[in-house]
Amino acid sequence: MKQGIHPEYQAAKIVCACGAEIETRSTQPVIRVEICSVCHPFYTGKQRLVDTAGRVERFNRKYASQKS
Repeated sequence: MKQGIHPEYQAAKIVCACGAEIETRSTQPVIRVEICSVCHPFYTGKQRLVDTAGRVERFNRKYASQKS
């Protein structure tokens, strides 16, 4: 490998929106994520709706007036 062209590999902290913090190594000192293994439905077994730009509310309003 060539010397001097690679970024420095350092200790990093991954911070989730749920408040969990995970220590790892990366080229960036802090990495922020929305979903991690602590709060992800696949690992927890709990269903959680992640609302991006009001899509869930818009869906509920659109189909609330329709009765099956």
